Amino acid sequence: MQIRSLEELNKIKQKSAGKIALRLHRDTTTTGKNILVCGGTGCHANESDKIIKILEALLKSRGMAEQVKVIRTGCFGFCEQGPIIKIEPDNVFYVRVGLKDAKAIVEEHIVNGRWVERLLYEDPQKKEKVNTQEEMTFYKKQLRVALRNCGLINPEDIYEYIAVGGYEALGKALTQMSRAEVIEIVKKSGLRGRGGGGFPTGLKWEITSKQEDEEKFIICNADEGDPGAFMDRSILEGDPHSVIEAMAIGAYAIGADKGIVYIRAEYPLAISRLTTALRQARELGVLGKGIFGTSFNFDVRLKYGAGAFVCGEETALINSCEGKRGEPNYKPPYPAEEGYWGHPTCVNNVETFANIPVIMTRGAEWFASIGTEKSKGTKVFALAGKINNVGLVEVPMGITFREIIFDIGGGIPHGKKFKAVQTGGPSGGVITEKGLDTPIDYDSLLEIGSMMGSGGMIVMDEDDNMVNIAKFYLEFTMDEACGRCVPGRIGTKRLFEMLHKITSGKATMADIDALKQLAYMVKDSSLCGLCQTAPNPVISTMKHFWHEYLAFVEDVDHPQGEGRYIPKNKIGLKS
Repeated sequence: MQIRSLEELNKIKQKSAGKIALRLHRDTTTTGKNILVCGGTGCHANESDKIIKILEALLKSRGMAEQVKVIRTGCFGFCEQGPIIKIEPDNVFYVRVGLKDAKAIVEEHIVNGRWVERLLYEDPQKKEKVNTQEEMTFYKKQLRVALRNCGLINPEDIYEYIAVGGYEALGKALTQMSRAEVIEIVKKSGLRGRGGGGFPTGLKWEITSKQEDEEKFIICNADEGDPGAFMDRSILEGDPHSVIEAMAIGAYAIGADKGIVYIRAEYPLAISRLTTALRQARELGVLGKGIFGTSFNFDVRLKYGAGAFVCGEETALINSCEGKRGEPNYKPPYPAEEGYWGHPTCVNNVETFANIPVIMTRGAEWFASIGTEKSKGTKVFALAGKINNVGLVEVPMGITFREIIFDIGGGIPHGKKFKAVQTGGPSGGVITEKGLDTPIDYDSLLEIGSMMGSGGMIVMDEDDNMVNIAKFYLEFTMDEACGRCVPGRIGTKRLFEMLHKITSGKATMADIDALKQLAYMVKDSSLCGLCQTAPNPVISTMKHFWHEYLAFVEDVDHPQGEGRYIPKNKIGLKS
């Protein structure tokens, strides 16, 4: 069946609504139940697919296969506690479910109506079992917008996406709005790029739309490469249709008819589900020719990346899409003016796109009411490192680090003391205890020497040595630098060599001095954002943990050696 109008879409929505009614309404008087099983990469790696097969077999053997449905969903976000199973409409949340636990869930919960107490989540602070997802401290302060459908719908079923309002935004945009009106809504929402740069999305669309060219392109950047980051992967695994729909809306707004998802080949599950979603979208006519009975044509193809971190930079990504070496270009011209094969090209990342359909349906004012004055909406973070609750969190802009780390994240394991948190991945900087009450938004993070980045957030405790942390990130950026410019090709290597010399106990104060000066030289003279920000871990750790650098140096009389600190005006180090 081909959807040719909003009316036809609504008919399908009404027919499909029953598939997820239990999950949406939680009517406990019903005799039916749904067993939602997390199908994200983490749970998938812990055999959640095998758990699904066991559950289905057990239900079939009891003649309950029609009454109780087992549904594979996207990521619930609480990766530390996976595999995760949620029973609806009871709203009971089971954690760390193993293959042997499937039988207990069916016999105790489904058949006898008794919860399996040992599989319930235990609050580490209160030492009490928690029954529902909403009661968990991990979820209480979250606001899921980009992740709204992850853990709710089956990502491989387009009808479930339609049942929760999927493709309504595209239908309204194509049949009721001009291109300029669509762009204006995105501009008014205040949505900024979630890939790290924070450029206003509506403005980028507007610039691209104004270029005079018969052919334009829209590209989804799914080349997520920050260590410890998995936001985009989880969205594509759990809600691929939201990205497809958003790309179509963006393509209509800028005047493009072709889209590309540039996705790293190391994401096989995301690729599989995205491929399935694209096929289903074409079958229903929400991709292809004459979408929603209009003259708008649009389709999407996948381009696999080989895992180069630098290809997250939009010009390097475009070069890779063209089959060239993934190296950044000098700007201007910007991709919006001259991008893929020389045509105007709009590049947005996965999380940015995931916000578009809900902005179109709920309104720019609703989205703009969330967050801060200059940073609207929510942000997804991958919370990792020395923290109790590892996982994916989505919070309103303006929340503090303290709330994320100690309320949502559950604090530091084993009673250890918090030391620092690294945001922005290899491009960011460390934030110490003094910065825990900083509101998280684009501008505030820059003011304290870090950056939002794509959303990696790695927590460190008292046992971590910050010189080694800087060395870890420099080794990553040194390996990932494309080599086009001298500061990136040679400067990052020299920075790493200096750090290695320091951590080996062979350095002098002259080496520390040289490290500082070279860090700023690389920062100021590199071609692209990758190497311009590569020295940030060195600069921020030197600023906050100067004594740890001195501790490695032989010719410093400790602890008075801190007096060797170079005057700020000599190297431009900000206090």
